[in-house]
Amino acid sequence: MKFIFGKTLICRSLEVATSLARSSHLDCITLDGDQVSHKGSLTGGYFDTRRSRLELHKSHTTLMKDIAEQKQKLDTLHEKLNDVEQQINQIVSEMQRAETKNSKNKDTFDKMKTDIRLLKDELAAIEKSRQPKERSLVSHESNLSSMESLQESLKSELQQDLLTHLSVQDQQEVDRLNDEIRQLTVKNKEAFSRRMQLEGQKNKLENLLNNNLCRRRDELEAALQEISVEDRRQKLDSERQEMSVISNRIEAVNEQMRTLDDNIDAMARRQKELQLEIEKKKSDERDTIDRINEDSKDLDKITSKNSMLGKKIDECMRKIRELGTLPADAEMKYNNLSLKQLYKKLESCNKELQKYSHVNKKALDQYLDFSEKKERLMQRKGDLDDSHKSIIDLMNALEQRKYEAIQLTFRQVSMFFSEVFKKLVPNGRASLDMKVDDSMHNHQKNNENYSTPAIDNFTGVSIRVSFTGSNAEMKDMQQLSGGQKSLVALAFIFAIQKCDPAPFYLFDEIDQALDPQHRRAVADMICELKKDAQFITTTFRPELLEKADKFYGVKFRNRVSHIEVVTKEEAQDFVEDDQQQT
Repeated sequence: MKFIFGKTLICRSLEVATSLARSSHLDCITLDGDQVSHKGSLTGGYFDTRRSRLELHKSHTTLMKDIAEQKQKLDTLHEKLNDVEQQINQIVSEMQRAETKNSKNKDTFDKMKTDIRLLKDELAAIEKSRQPKERSLVSHESNLSSMESLQESLKSELQQDLLTHLSVQDQQEVDRLNDEIRQLTVKNKEAFSRRMQLEGQKNKLENLLNNNLCRRRDELEAALQEISVEDRRQKLDSERQEMSVISNRIEAVNEQMRTLDDNIDAMARRQKELQLEIEKKKSDERDTIDRINEDSKDLDKITSKNSMLGKKIDECMRKIRELGTLPADAEMKYNNLSLKQLYKKLESCNKELQKYSHVNKKALDQYLDFSEKKERLMQRKGDLDDSHKSIIDLMNALEQRKYEAIQLTFRQVSMFFSEVFKKLVPNGRASLDMKVDDSMHNHQKNNENYSTPAIDNFTGVSIRVSFTGSNAEMKDMQQLSGGQKSLVALAFIFAIQKCDPAPFYLFDEIDQALDPQHRRAVADMICELKKDAQFITTTFRPELLEKADKFYGVKFRNRVSHIEVVTKEEAQDFVEDDQQQT
């Protein structure tokens, strides 16, 4: 036993690890990674050879190359995309300009149509109001002419000297008529002025209609008819303007290129001058570096000498500390002495010290050092004891849980085993007992400090059955026949299935050594348990076929076995033929 880490041994093989785990009660691990617990559990190491680092590195290199290629393709596509986007932007800008121009023309056309409609409405309103005004003007003219004739007649009458011959009533009538004449004269003048205003407005509107609006209407209609031709002309003019602008830009770019060429030549000359200056600076730098190297060598020598002196000083100080505590007046006492005097005193002191050469001068320091180490070790021991106690408590708790789980599982399996065996053998009885090491059990009873049951005390499981009756003597497995052992094993498997069911079970000729009665009982039990699991059996007896749901026949053709789905009748015929042949 050479290599042990904590409570784990490193072993050469799995067999050595198993034996040492049993004998030394320590956990073991092999070089292949297999772990063996002193409790009895095994854990296998595993290394996936498919996950090779070389393969991962190769795949990583390949993926990085692919990523670089894809990045390059992506950059190319980005450049193409930028070119396409520039072309699209140019086309969109041209479309926007055309749409803007079209919208402006459309707005102008709509505005002109609105103006024409308003002018037509205004003209229609004027025409509508002109006729009644003309009629009123004619009536006013006729009234005016009648009044003028009446005025003339009245004037002629006024020239006659009739007032003296008129009565008072006639005189009043004359005055009234004169007043009416004056009023009618004023109204006539107002009607004439109104007539003149209306005629002026009429002439003005007729001039506006004939000179401006009609001509503008004709111009707009002609513009609407020729708008496509005008657009093409405008587009041609705009293209020519753009060509001239581009030509101007090309000339400007050429001028800039010539300027840049001149600048490049100047920069090249400047670069040559700077290159010469750089070479000169580099030579100066090399000279400076050489001087620095020489100074560094001198500095290294001084530093090494200084370090040697520092070591000597440290050594002297260490020796002074080893002497113990110096007197308070030591520095004042020896500070003014010369080096020769100090050497003489040192020599005399060494002679005195030779008398005490057998005394251990480091005893006190060693005692203090060992005392501190002891305190640290005791503190560490206390921590380790606490950790050990907590680990032992955890292990005892886990052992208790494991013990309770084993007891619970054993009781369930024992109960189901008795029930299943009773169904398979109605007149029989069976019991399942746990075997315990007597020596360990007695040692456990004598040890009062033992609080947790040891699972290592369990050495196995004993099965005792009776096939002849409840009062008959129960037998061990060694005393049973082959068929009885098979039946007991099936009962034990069915009991475990009830306790911890598996998805499916595969039975290979389990009824070979059973009699027909027990075969039927096994078939009934499988039929009862098939609700929670799937049972696949191979048989040469007809009893298991009665309760089966699916049948497969195995045939041997051309030295190869073939499995085919068959019916229940075909399976029974096959079994009967096999029994007749045997």
